[in-house]
Amino acid sequence: MLHQKCRGMRDLLPVDMARFRRVESAFRDVCLSYGYGEVKPPTIEYLQLFTALGTLTPGMVGRVYSFLDWDGWSGERVVLRPDCTIPVARLYVENLSPQSPERLFYVTNSFVFEKTGEKNRERWQCGAEFIGGAPVAADVEIIMLAREVVGRLGLDGIRLQVCHAGLLKALIDELGLAPSARERLVESVLDGDWSGLEKAVTSVSEDKRYLPPLLSLKGSSAGYLENIKALSVGAGEEFRTALDEFIEVVRLLDEIECTYEVDITAVRSFEYYTGICFQMISDSGEKVGGGGRYDDLIPLMGGPDESACGFALYLDQIMNLLQETEQAGRHVLVVSGACTASVMRDSLELARAIRAGGGVAVVEIEERGEFVSRCGWIAKVGADDTGIVELTNCKTNERKACSIAAAVEQIMS
Repeated sequence: MLHQKCRGMRDLLPVDMARFRRVESAFRDVCLSYGYGEVKPPTIEYLQLFTALGTLTPGMVGRVYSFLDWDGWSGERVVLRPDCTIPVARLYVENLSPQSPERLFYVTNSFVFEKTGEKNRERWQCGAEFIGGAPVAADVEIIMLAREVVGRLGLDGIRLQVCHAGLLKALIDELGLAPSARERLVESVLDGDWSGLEKAVTSVSEDKRYLPPLLSLKGSSAGYLENIKALSVGAGEEFRTALDEFIEVVRLLDEIECTYEVDITAVRSFEYYTGICFQMISDSGEKVGGGGRYDDLIPLMGGPDESACGFALYLDQIMNLLQETEQAGRHVLVVSGACTASVMRDSLELARAIRAGGGVAVVEIEERGEFVSRCGWIAKVGADDTGIVELTNCKTNERKACSIAAAVEQIMS
């Protein structure tokens, strides 16, 4: 019988894990430098944690991995977490509240059932949540944190798109639709279909002429939003309040010379988002990260009335964008010229000294294996018990004979 991995799951090979750890390390370093503390929520959560908050619509429930967790005579339905923000919010309410502010980060996976099995069903992400932070300042902090991680990884061409979930909700309310029609429109937007909203906006009356330009807006400064505000004198209070919040954030981004694009359609999932949202897009148009403000989530869980915002970077997508790094310099293949005790001893001692100096050493009897293509040096210990090493620089092909100590010094220099 041929055993294969489950459809939609991914094996991470050594080359994949090297990239995974690069992203994780950069993310951890930046988060720690911003004063965030690391947390690790459990993989399994109660299903009601997601359904009670309205984050799993009836159509989405079929896309989670759920099962009964028997406890005594009754069973509680649980899920492999389909989302990471909600478990971290639950972790805060259960263990840390009412402490505030709290800056938390995590590296973890989530699970979503994708019918074809051609896309990943297990999805890794690096995320950070800022609970209790002051609006605007906290929003900009998480945006800058995300951008700094991307910059530290050397990823060029990543575009930042900003929007406002509260403004989009208020825009839909401004249409004055019947409750059932509004619900259908919201569901279509959540599913990624904007055609209904675009059609509804283009048919508004003259007194709501501020709505069409907002939906088509692709600006790059607070001035674009100021123009919308000037047109919206007759809009409702929620609309104008959300627009003012949006303007405050982009004004600050302008002040710190953070480049961005205003795009109200960048909101892809606003079940619990209430304010500023953003996403990060690669040159190929693939989303590599995103987040936003979710002020209602903590109180809905029975926690204190604390504002919150956060973001996630998608490890699978970012790993694919990483360039190979030059790591071969201190990767050494130590070849033992004979299997005698003294030659093996010298080979193992050479490898130990290289590792002690921060290098990577593999001991073999001959030049073979995948490691050969990745190493910067080949050190062949002679079979004549003299302790002389034939040292080859794989980059220049230069060879020299030297002692073990001299070989270590050359490699580590």
